[in-house]
Amino acid sequence: MGRDKALVLGGGGVAGIAWTFGVLAGLADGPSGVDVRTPDVVIGTSAGSVVAAQLRSEVSLPERYEQQIKPRPDGAETELTPIGLDVQALWLRLTEARTGTDDPQEQRRRVGALALAASTVDEAARRASVAARLALPSWPEGDVRITGVDAHTGEDVVFTRKSGVDLLDAVAASCAVPGVWPPATIAGRRYVDGGVRTMVNADLATGFDRILILAPLPTPDLDEQVAELERHSRVVVIAADEAARTAFGANPLDPSTRAPAGLAGFAQGQANIETVRALWGG
Repeated sequence: MGRDKALVLGGGGVAGIAWTFGVLAGLADGPSGVDVRTPDVVIGTSAGSVVAAQLRSEVSLPERYEQQIKPRPDGAETELTPIGLDVQALWLRLTEARTGTDDPQEQRRRVGALALAASTVDEAARRASVAARLALPSWPEGDVRITGVDAHTGEDVVFTRKSGVDLLDAVAASCAVPGVWPPATIAGRRYVDGGVRTMVNADLATGFDRILILAPLPTPDLDEQVAELERHSRVVVIAADEAARTAFGANPLDPSTRAPAGLAGFAQGQANIETVRALWGG
């Protein structure tokens, strides 16, 4: 397999899923559009894992996008909505869990311990919600990598079709926001959100020549990772702009953010067609 193109999809909750599908649909829209769904590798974290798992399905990008911006015909909502979630308070708790050590794995272990102790919805209910997103939870063809973190040890993991793990379980693990959703159980181990390592995990694309990064919720470590990647690779980053961040609101896990986030993503995709074409070609 070549190591030419890498597509990196970062985390960002329900809003991040919608925004990312919107960006991809906007990029591919019209006769001048560019389709970036078939790179040499797709790396998905949290919300990005949901998108990565579906990129090569038979459902077209326009259909995926429409699913984000339009309500279900039957009026049913398959997403679980965290009740009374204070995102700022949660962020503070996660930050406090990391204090007192400079060891990244120990920091992740502490966040994992917080997640293991948290009172959340039942794991089976959460797994069913993730399954409803994926529809057909089997690994797609090609090199798809989904990030997670071992809640017991803080070790970061990358799930692939060769890991012997169901795609549904890999995505459930990558989306298991600490303190919000239950850690996912895989072969007796518990795993939390890949965003506990970093929100985008762009550094996992090291070694690829052309790298496109979609970052719904960019954090400062992304700048450091991109600077390192740019030493040897061509990199384009599309991060949520002001309109998108407004659409995400105070809680990007709230399903009501889906449609406005998708629309904002589509607009950003269209605005970046030429920039991405110059990177991607075709």
